[in-house]
Amino acid sequence: MRLRLVGAVVLAAMVASCGVEKKAQKAYLLGKYQRAINHYQGILAKQPSNGRASYFVAESYRLSNRIKEAEPFYAKAKGRGLPEDSILFYYSKSLQANGKYDEARNQIQQLVEVASTEEFRDRARKELEGLDYLVQLKARQSFYRVKNLESINTPFPEYAPAYRSEEIYFTSSRSNSKIYEATGTPFTDLYKVASQGANVDVNTIQALPPVLNSPEINEGCITFTPDGKAMVFAKGNSGKRKGTQDVDLYISRFRNGEWSEPRALNINRPESWESTPAFSPDGRTLYFSSNRKGGYGGLDIYTAQMDGRGNFGRVRNAGPDINTAGSELFPYVAENGKLYFSSDGHPGYGMLDIFVVNRANGRTVVENLGEPVNSPADDFGIFLFKADRGFFTSNREGGKGDDDIYTFVNEDPDLKVVNYELRGITYTWQKDSTRKILSDVKVTLLDGKGDVMQDYVTGNDGIFLFKVYESENYTLIGETDGYLVKRQPYTTRGKSVDVTKLKNLVTTITLDTVMYLDKLEKDKIFVLQNIYFDYDQSYIRADAAVELDKLVDVLNDNPEIKIEMGSHTDSVASNSYNLELSQRRAEATVQYLIRKGIAPERLSAKGYGEERPIARNTNPDGTDNPAGRQRNRRTEFKIVEIGVIPVRKTDEDDEDKYFKGEGVIKNDN
Repeated sequence: MRLRLVGAVVLAAMVASCGVEKKAQKAYLLGKYQRAINHYQGILAKQPSNGRASYFVAESYRLSNRIKEAEPFYAKAKGRGLPEDSILFYYSKSLQANGKYDEARNQIQQLVEVASTEEFRDRARKELEGLDYLVQLKARQSFYRVKNLESINTPFPEYAPAYRSEEIYFTSSRSNSKIYEATGTPFTDLYKVASQGANVDVNTIQALPPVLNSPEINEGCITFTPDGKAMVFAKGNSGKRKGTQDVDLYISRFRNGEWSEPRALNINRPESWESTPAFSPDGRTLYFSSNRKGGYGGLDIYTAQMDGRGNFGRVRNAGPDINTAGSELFPYVAENGKLYFSSDGHPGYGMLDIFVVNRANGRTVVENLGEPVNSPADDFGIFLFKADRGFFTSNREGGKGDDDIYTFVNEDPDLKVVNYELRGITYTWQKDSTRKILSDVKVTLLDGKGDVMQDYVTGNDGIFLFKVYESENYTLIGETDGYLVKRQPYTTRGKSVDVTKLKNLVTTITLDTVMYLDKLEKDKIFVLQNIYFDYDQSYIRADAAVELDKLVDVLNDNPEIKIEMGSHTDSVASNSYNLELSQRRAEATVQYLIRKGIAPERLSAKGYGEERPIARNTNPDGTDNPAGRQRNRRTEFKIVEIGVIPVRKTDEDDEDKYFKGEGVIKNDN
């Protein structure tokens, strides 16, 4: 069941202050919104001008995902202690949901003028911008064609379709006799039906096994790993916990021909709501929606990484480009890596709209899919079974009732999907100067801002594979036991193809790279490239600083090592002078590293003068060799000690540093 909630503590204070009938109070606080509506409408039948009763009817409709029906009640909502800013804001949203955009504009303009907090004033301004954006959106040509998938829909809700192995999996309450009191409708279960794309065999519709479906708990929003051997879905809204904050993610595995007993994922938080999961195409990243503390608004989209053992960790907020002060949920990642999601916080038609995230030169651009995919009603739960066609959910006018599943086709004649993959192999050098494949290397892909995008652990073939995008800069980090952590740049700039010359709808471009990791050994010497000094000088040149910054990364990535910075000179001047000059140069590099945050006790300086040349200082005929002398004016570092790696915080420990601000508790299952 799709349900919106607000914090129970705030509600308790508001309800207690307005003196409404005791049963209505209790039902409202427990999230039994349909029962609350019935009680409050009983009051309104006798007291039509009761502004408090109107307010709680409106809120009950909104929080049970029926904001369209809330409009006449928000219009009459008033009373001491009621949140006037909130009433104006959601009255405007209810007007938008009914397609009354001019009236919605008047209400939101009023909120801009009278809002008591900057937060609501800012949200109101963004709503005004969104209404202006609708004018541009309506003028844009659309190539989408949509159709109600009538054969699968009923008067009950059907939503969140997922397609795999010629079957559609979806959520519905069509056959459940148990009533969920938040909405007065049956609890939802998971179903499947055989289908060739959008051609459904209705005779095969069946509920998933009882081990997955419980009669008095809502199940919904299913996603599968690419091999189909594991599913993650949402389970909760039993109505038995105060505030119904009991929606979590569960995983079940297909073993011996049947699904296992679902178990809760370790990324769930007891005080928050997690739902609408979706695996990335490679199955290593799980996207989901949560109202956990520290988000940007109501519900935010998060990601979690799944390791080779099926454990989840490294939970990350998708960030402010995607998440807003409203709610973002129902994420879905297509085969081309594009993220789709639904939101009522980005500019749209009034309720939930479907958006797609496009990447352009490393920037995130969120785009509304426009009509006819979106409407003034709720539009969400998109899934592409081909690059140009798929399913989504809507409760728009003209459906069979409540949420319906729709099918769509994108008939854009210029539609071309290009997938860019970065394929690499991890190696190490052997003592005989030949290379060998290095397995069990964790390779991490960072974007241009240094944020983690993906992880990959290489197998015996040393291969790693990442989804990348055109015209972007990346950093690859490789690490495994017994080797120095390696960090190297990679760019896709200048490597994109001309889509106008492509003939196929979908094209995959594979880019290649290699990564070499050095064995972690005491007394091993590494020559730093391009750390040169001007003649008779010991200051750090700009080009040398660039290379020393790379050494800073090496030292930060490998906190267990201590190094000696060794400096060498050419043969000009006396040996004693060169020893003194090289010592000054070595100390200059150490001081540079210390200024960059490296602990002094991890560093030592040693000047070798002219004693260890790597090139000739003079030509065979005795003339000066400037190029050779510059090569000899070099800097090296040597590992002098390998200690114990300092204890680092776990992803869970430092998770909060990735969160911004405090979120308003607001749910949508």
